[in-house]
This record gives sequence, structure tokens and C-alpha cells, in this order.
Amino acid sequence: MQLRFARRISKTKKSFVREIFKFLGDPEMISFSGGFPNPNSFPVDGIKEAAIKVLEADGANALQYSSSEGYLPLRQYISKRYQKRFGLEVDPSEILICNGSQQAFDLIAKVFLEVNDTVVIEYPAYLGALQSFGFYEPSYKEVKLTSSGLDLKQLEEALKDNPKLMYVVPNFQNPTGLSYSAENRLAIAELLKKTDTILIEDDPYGELRFKGVDNKPIKMLLDEQTIMLGSFSKIVSPGMRMGWLVAKKDIMDKLVMAKQASDLHSNYFTQRILTQYLLDNDIDEHIKKIKVMYLSQREAMLSSIKKYFDPSIITTEPEGGMFLWATLPEGISSMSLFQEAVNEKIVYVPGDPFYVNGEGINTLRLNYTNSTKEEIDIGIQRLAKVFNKAIKKTNSR
Repeated sequence: MQLRFARRISKTKKSFVREIFKFLGDPEMISFSGGFPNPNSFPVDGIKEAAIKVLEADGANALQYSSSEGYLPLRQYISKRYQKRFGLEVDPSEILICNGSQQAFDLIAKVFLEVNDTVVIEYPAYLGALQSFGFYEPSYKEVKLTSSGLDLKQLEEALKDNPKLMYVVPNFQNPTGLSYSAENRLAIAELLKKTDTILIEDDPYGELRFKGVDNKPIKMLLDEQTIMLGSFSKIVSPGMRMGWLVAKKDIMDKLVMAKQASDLHSNYFTQRILTQYLLDNDIDEHIKKIKVMYLSQREAMLSSIKKYFDPSIITTEPEGGMFLWATLPEGISSMSLFQEAVNEKIVYVPGDPFYVNGEGINTLRLNYTNSTKEEIDIGIQRLAKVFNKAIKKTNSR
């Protein structure tokens, strides 16, 4: 029998990060690869108490089907949190509960993208979004990231043809850890106002700032032209798969239709438990504890990098989030060195998957949130052995 797969799946690449998981069964392996929150941050007892409370008070209804939009008290909670954090008015009807941000990408792509439609993306860009959008075979226009945000000249050029969508992660960007300045956000909004381009503003890490000052969402400068994404994965639990998107009515109506065709609704029981947990606990106090932990881990990684890495290796120093971005000297491929690192019992994500055309071969992403300080120090030593050897070999040619 001949299997006649759709063209879209034959053009879709496997997730490199998910492929790395096969190495993680080795107890000696240290991983700086996946964007895993620290499991010590998970509020196990609070979730347990919330689950019992939901089952005892309203168990039969909590185990039933529900609306596609999501549990209203959860959407109301998210709405109030936007008001509290930014003074941003978001009506609960403008919020759609999704199975993590990953489903939000898929729903948006289903609603907006035809083959060869243009999507403006960061350079480098989050590989999960690239994989999801890639199913719908768009064309990409890449805009380089600077230390303060997008390169505005490149963005202006990319917007000339009025592309359908633009995707950005303004806070502690994945993979670089960089954040957009207030001035950069304003300039982006002004450029987008001249187009019909819809901005997808993804913010999974915004609450994890442990240094500096928060900047307001671009949505506050652009409103109806923006779809904003959020997630509970990084501040409560990734296993719950609870994310959301914010969009105005004309867009939301179409997204709900796509959601209904996809899965009817996100896990209602989990929505009920999560809502109960959020109502019974101080999420801000919980987030404070996470930020203290992550700052300590980031400092440990930067300290070890300074101690062991060749000085020619450059790394970002993010003020929050979960990742560092490292750049090796030109001509050295982090992908080519990956197996050598595996042999030394250390894994990371090479830079290639974050670029549409496989560029950035001398870059890599390092996650610091899912390792102890001791593991970080040992892991960086192992990486230094691989990278410094390659640099020395290159320099001796």
C-alpha cells in the first residue's frame, strides 16, 4: 500500500527540542535544552487542594463538556490580571482558553494563512511558532533582533508589502532572552499602523522579570491590530497545558470556529482546578519565589561561563525569562558539535532550528531554569571542553 500523505506534512520538520528528549533518559546527562520550568516551583499542594475542592463542591459539572471559549471565571481572572498589571482593559469575551500557546499558533494560522502568505518573524525566532506556522506553508520575512528590539529599518522594509501576520516575543525572547525597549515597541506600533498586518504578541515569560523594569504590551499601542498570547505554563505548571489568546470580536469569532473544529474545548476539569488554585492562592507571591530561584540560576550559569568558556564566546545577559543565547566564533557550527557534547553528557539546542533557512550555525540556546547550581557548573565545564577545543582547532589552522 502506498501512503499518500498531505504535502504539508512532508514539508514539516520534527521539533529538534523534542528529538533531544531521547537523550534525557541517561541519568548522567545534564540538559540545558528544553524550556522546562524548575519543578521545585510547581505548587503541588495548592493544586491538590484545589482539585479536591472542585470535585467535592461541583465534581459532576467539572467532569462534563463545556464551552469552546473556556471557563468564564478563568477568563475573568485573566481579564482582571491585565487590568492589575498594566491598566489594560480586556473583556473576558475577548479571551479564548487554549491548550498552551502552541495551539494558539495553530488556530491563528488556520484562520489567516494561505500558501505563500507572508509572516514577518524575528531573526532568530521561536522554533515552536515556526513549526506550527510551517504547516500552512507561508513565506517568511526575517527581521534582525538588536539589544533593544527589532531592527526598525529592516522592519519597515518587511512591512512594505502589507504582510498578513507578524510574530514577536517582546519579553525575554525565545531563544535570545532579549527584551524590546519602550521606544522600540512604540516605533513598531507606529509602523504597523500603516498596514493591515496583524501582530501576534506572544508573552509566556513576561511575569518572570527579575531585573529592570517592565514595559507595557505593544497591544496597548495597537489594540485591534493585535492578537496577544499568554500562558500559565511558566508561572503555574506546563503539564496543565493552559494558555490563552486575546483578540477583538471579528477575529475571535473565527478563532472560536477553528477551536471548535480542533478539539471542541480545552480540558475543562483542568480549567476548573486552575481557577480554584488561582482564587485560593496569591499568585504574585508564588511568582516572586520563582524569580528569586531563576535569578540565582542565571547568575550561576553566567559565572560558570565566565570561568570556563573561551572569551571569544559571547552570551546574552537577560533580565528575566529562562534562556541565554550564546554565539561561538564564526565558522564553528554548534550543530556539528552537538554529538560531541552528547558524548560528554551535556545537551543544548543548536541555533539552526531558530532560523528559517538554517542560518546562525555558530549560535545556541542554553536553558538555566531546570538545573541545580551544581549541575550548571558541571554542565558548563563539559560544554567548555567541547567548544574551547573547537575554537583552539580553528585558530591553529
